[in-house]
Amino acid sequence: MIELDGRPAGEDALAALALTNYGHFTTLLVEDGRVRGLGLHLERLIRDCRLLFDTTLDPDRVRALARRAVPRSGRRIVRVTVFDPALDLATIDADARPRILVTARPAPETDPGSLRVRTAVHRRDLPEVKSVALGPALRLRRRARREGYDDVLFTGSAGEVLEGGTWNIGLVREGRVVWPGGDVLPGTTRHLLRETGGDPTELVGLTDLDGCEAAFATNATAVLRPITRIDHREYPSSHPEMTRLVESYRALPAHRL
Repeated sequence: MIELDGRPAGEDALAALALTNYGHFTTLLVEDGRVRGLGLHLERLIRDCRLLFDTTLDPDRVRALARRAVPRSGRRIVRVTVFDPALDLATIDADARPRILVTARPAPETDPGSLRVRTAVHRRDLPEVKSVALGPALRLRRRARREGYDDVLFTGSAGEVLEGGTWNIGLVREGRVVWPGGDVLPGTTRHLLRETGGDPTELVGLTDLDGCEAAFATNATAVLRPITRIDHREYPSSHPEMTRLVESYRALPAHRL
């Protein structure tokens, strides 16, 4: 399903999104019409819309349009993209009238499994914004996959651990969970998992990875995936702290979309 403002998306609007590629989005895991962290997703959309388009976004309208994409039961991955088809290279400075694109697909029924990642020095532009401009991240993901890895982990120029292209990273060190800080997108799932355990956020360097007991990736669609390799470092595919996080996440209330 692909709808723009509640109607089938036309070719012109989708072409504008593809060619100009200016906008932002959030991705929801909807289960039986409910979403964990719904308020965080809406706050992100409102905040990013104000930053990119200098205007406000109606969260109730977002919810109404997103509801059209999901049945009353079952699991769906719904992406809400905010962009203005009228903005292009020549008119990017015009007053914006953002529109809402909703896409939906079935959520995978099988466990996505663990990840093996390689590091690459990269900092996203406006890392606090979930931007549709994924080109640089996808280029690095493509390179990593063609070299035998599953994905890429971004690091800063000083060797600080940042984030994956579409996920946050968490680490287990000395029996506790640590969330690398710095210039990263604060994901909704990371926020929810941190809330359940009060786990700290701190700067983590590449050399600190040698002393970690486990590593994992989080995002809204997969929740938690073990990372079993970072460059030459090997980690187990399970750990009591990862089990705790998943159980705590499942116990969180979900709010009706």
